[in-house]
Parts: sequence; structure tokens; C-alpha cells
Amino acid sequence: MLITSPSFNHNEKIPQKFTCDGGDINPQLVISNVPIDGKSLALIVDDPDASGGTFTHWTVWNIDPQTTFIKEESKPPKSIEGTTDFGRIGYGGPCPPQGVHHYHFKLYALDAILNLPEGAPKKDLEKEIQKHLIAQAKLIGLYERKR
Repeated sequence: MLITSPSFNHNEKIPQKFTCDGGDINPQLVISNVPIDGKSLALIVDDPDASGGTFTHWTVWNIDPQTTFIKEESKPPKSIEGTTDFGRIGYGGPCPPQGVHHYHFKLYALDAILNLPEGAPKKDLEKEIQKHLIAQAKLIGLYERKR
């Protein structure tokens, strides 16, 4: 399985448009090679470099496994989003207080459709992922705010 973006390459800079310094919208993501037995996909975007521990920027689950891309500034049709560490549902872009941070776009293929309500926290999603994981892929983008 593979997750990529036409907006930035793996381990390269995320354009400002997708951060708190720009439009604060999610970048387009391209998904390929999903296992045939996948029943749903889940996506977690987080920043392990945050000073208070890993900071969650976006969680989405019950993405149709036939999905080949997630459009810029949108969530996949019929998917469910969780609450981020910004305290709201939906995407929150990179906004590091200092230095270069690494943003992990983690995609999971699962053997089930998850029974989690909208707004569920990342810890609940991660528990379900562990129970149903078939495959995973990761895309990392970098961002540093200009001062």
C-alpha cells in the first residue's frame, strides 16, 4: 500500500497553503495498492516532534477502500472524522512553534468498518486499528514556520 501527495514529496516541505500560515486545508493525497481484503481505510496525521508529545492534526476512518485520492480541502465521502488536539473535528494544518517538525500521514487498511462515533479521540481509533490492521503506509512532510 502507498500514500503520496502531488503537493509535496516524502520527507520534503509541506507548502504553506496546507498550514496554519496559509489556508489550513488538507493536501490532496493519493492512495494505491490497497489490499484486496481491505474493508475500510483510516488516516491519522500527527506530529511526533511536538514538545508536549505527539500532536494529532487529523483523524479520518471508514474511508472506502476503493478510494484512490482524497481531494484537497475535503474529507473522503461517507468517512468519519475525529477530534484533533486543536479540540475540533477536521483537519488542522502544521503550525509548529519553532524548528522543523515532521508530519506523519499514516494510512491503514483494515478488515472491518469501524463502529466509532464522529469526534472520537485518536486513542480510540488507534485501539480499533490494532484489532483490524491489514496493511499500513506512511508519508512524511516537513514544515517550519518563518519568523
